[in-house]
Amino acid sequence: MAAVLPPTQAPSKDDYAGDEINALVLDPGSYTTRAGFAGEDTPKSVTPTHYALSKSGEHIFGENAIHLPRGDVEIKNPFSSDGLVEDWDTAAKLWEYAITSRLTGARQTPPSKNGLNDDPVKDGEGDTAMVEDMEKMEDEEQSRTLEEYPLLMSEPGWNPVKAREKTIELAMEEWGVPAFFLAKTGQLAAYGNGKATALVVDVGHQNTSVTAVWEGMVLRKSIMHSNIASSFLSDQIRHMFTTQQVPLIPHYMVKTKQPVDAKVPSNATYTNFDTPPHASFRRLEEERVLTSFKESVVQAWPGPGRLDSNTDAVKMNPARPFEMPDGWNTVFGPERFKVAEGLFDTKSAYPDPSTNSTPPKSDDSIPSLMHRALNACDQDTKAPLLGNIVLTGAGSLIEKMPERLQTDLQALYPNPRVRVIANSSSVERKYGAWIGGSVLGSLGTFHQMWISKEEYAEFGAGIVERRCK
Repeated sequence: MAAVLPPTQAPSKDDYAGDEINALVLDPGSYTTRAGFAGEDTPKSVTPTHYALSKSGEHIFGENAIHLPRGDVEIKNPFSSDGLVEDWDTAAKLWEYAITSRLTGARQTPPSKNGLNDDPVKDGEGDTAMVEDMEKMEDEEQSRTLEEYPLLMSEPGWNPVKAREKTIELAMEEWGVPAFFLAKTGQLAAYGNGKATALVVDVGHQNTSVTAVWEGMVLRKSIMHSNIASSFLSDQIRHMFTTQQVPLIPHYMVKTKQPVDAKVPSNATYTNFDTPPHASFRRLEEERVLTSFKESVVQAWPGPGRLDSNTDAVKMNPARPFEMPDGWNTVFGPERFKVAEGLFDTKSAYPDPSTNSTPPKSDDSIPSLMHRALNACDQDTKAPLLGNIVLTGAGSLIEKMPERLQTDLQALYPNPRVRVIANSSSVERKYGAWIGGSVLGSLGTFHQMWISKEEYAEFGAGIVERRCK
């Protein structure tokens, strides 16, 4: 008989139960949606959260669909800038696509719509009940492709009660899952790193969140979040490009190119479209170029001290080259540090040259979020939390970010030992919350935590607030 997992013990990566429940783990984000089976190392399905909406109203999902230049579609996203679901109908279709396209198989074409049953002919008594019954059965079974899999989903720490109830309603009523559980991303990321107590810093696309996890439980009062995240860094790069007159040309616009010297105008021919793609498509494709720039050029100033007080030391670092899709190229020196400085010191952020907008609040920087989260916790919990700071999320992959957070936190808290834990594997850091869900969902001792279909039928959607703390 499996032992009950004590509340003070985090799930171990090696503690996989013998009972095979084949649970699904779904980790939806505002940039990608991750899905896979519990017990696996990484998600098998990573689907873009952006989707293409055609003029006829068709929703088109998947990597190939959204990166194909078409003039009749607009690129949209079902999430708001706060990282919460805004368009539930589309989100439900997207999540189901993420699961069925790679994991469980897509829905079969209904027999009444496969072309073999068009124009049904009435029998001698004018009876078409057989076809009508078939269509009724299809309608009932259409949404039951997931009914054999328990589902564990992640959610942001600030997810409102109505959204949580909407999620379990979708899973139980539309998908018909036999069991369900909803866990906060910070809690899952801690589990994924084998920590029962941790201060989790999750740098996502739209939002950065800080969550204190104490002995396996989320301290709700500690949850802080802001929009100083990966999309903010993309905007900083755009502002820097505008200031330095760097042309941002996405790949799909370039037909051919020839090599040119640094800062020399590109020698390229460009693709002409009869119907140019929507502006939203261009922005999405520009984001791919900016992502490449982040990965190869951008670096956080590791400290000690702020960037603006170490200008001479910054200039001693070698510049890094970058080539645009059309061949234009140059090297980037101190500015490759400055674009990331706004994550840690908002006063150093590049202003938007097209507007007179005010800079972000200083309280929204990542070190400030961590400071505010710690201040919301009891005094005796601060030292253990500072010694177990887990850095996760795709936005945390900026070079030297762990070192910079370590320096800034040590300056704020000189006495306790500060330790920032950043997995050296980019895959494990990028999918930290999903991996934690995979560990948790595969535990035999977790079976008692599932919300069963029977419990949902008895208590309704409100049970998610009582069971999923």
